Amino acid sequence: MERYLMKELLAWKEAPRRKPVVINGARQVGKTWLLKEFGRRHFENVAYVNFDGNDAMASLFEGGYDIQRLLLGIQAETGEKVVPSRTLLVFDEVQECPKALTSLKYFRENMPELHVAAAGSLLGLTIHSGTGFPVGNVTMLNLFPLTFEEFLDARHEENLRELLTTGDGVAVSSFSSLAIPLLRDYYYVGGMPAAILAFMEDGYAAARQEQEQILLAYRLDMSKHIDAREVERILAVWDSIPRHLGKENKKFVFGQIKDGARARDYRSAITWLSQAGLVIVVQRVAKPGMPLSAYADDSAFKLFALDVGLLGAMSGLSQKAVVEGNRIFTEFKGSLTEQYVCQQLTAEVGDRPYYWTSANGANEVDFIVQNEHGTFPIEVKAEENLRSKSLRAFSERYEGMEPLRFSMSGFRVEAWLRNIPLYAMANSDLWTTTSRW
Repeated sequence: MERYLMKELLAWKEAPRRKPVVINGARQVGKTWLLKEFGRRHFENVAYVNFDGNDAMASLFEGGYDIQRLLLGIQAETGEKVVPSRTLLVFDEVQECPKALTSLKYFRENMPELHVAAAGSLLGLTIHSGTGFPVGNVTMLNLFPLTFEEFLDARHEENLRELLTTGDGVAVSSFSSLAIPLLRDYYYVGGMPAAILAFMEDGYAAARQEQEQILLAYRLDMSKHIDAREVERILAVWDSIPRHLGKENKKFVFGQIKDGARARDYRSAITWLSQAGLVIVVQRVAKPGMPLSAYADDSAFKLFALDVGLLGAMSGLSQKAVVEGNRIFTEFKGSLTEQYVCQQLTAEVGDRPYYWTSANGANEVDFIVQNEHGTFPIEVKAEENLRSKSLRAFSERYEGMEPLRFSMSGFRVEAWLRNIPLYAMANSDLWTTTSRW
């Protein structure tokens, strides 16, 4: 599989004032594979250290931060000679050894010519004490599940993907009969690498088995790092996500976790899930000001999963329901589509989107994103229903926006908005004639 973050890693390798890089992301999104493949392609050798359950390496770093001493131990562990400018030194599961994370500061100061990369999920990172994150001494990159465009590449549909990412709206719409079935496959399979590989080798059932194994691994990870009572709260929030997204009003309501649930008891659980990369928190904004974060409401938010395929597995949606779009899927398809749009925006824009509702709750804009070219209110339609009452009301109230509607309908430019096909939503050339992300 080709991951687009590979290009950013190559730019990092060539940067003259390079810092150690930390690849952050949820477990099983492909961090380890990406760093090993990056090393294989662009370095003479890779010295790979996995800190999960590695007592010898943990003991080595407990002894201090003398770089030459650490390198001798790393060479003994990996069997690889570490040569600056030729070797990629990889620390995997770095959150399991906080002092190894802290050491990145000393590698930068004392051996800046050495390429050092770390991978961590942040699961458990914040509970360690006595060590500090090397703020200002590392470059942070986020890896998400495969986007739809990366999924197309994995399916050997590079030619279709190239067409969908052109600025030619007519051409994009002309190939909807090819793109829509692939998008429905992505709704079911999602972007987790193991699920995609299983699907390509053995079909839908194999993909679902991989998804269930990933979900089980996440539950085990939750139990590994924190006390039992907090685990119970985290699991309660996690398990409530399909119920919340299945409602017409998708605002997260603590009382729907269980009877009597209060915000103060569960906020830390949501924070933990967000830091672990397992959920995407989409906050409400009071108005579309600049920057959006200044107008965010901490008390009103939606909670999405990290991956559309995992959401389908959590919800028990069958392959027939999603791929063929039968009646069983009707009530939930809007939620699955919003999940897809949310994770695409998060990966493509590089920040969490927001949403807006009117004071009386009569109108809601599904997502709002912002860049240096403007503010983009977005309405999401699961099929071809193109009524956009709320988006129109928002646009009339706040002028100067760039309203977008993502739907299964073809590309079109109307007097006050643009309709972008869901399968081409990452194509910024279709969003406006002047901006690129």
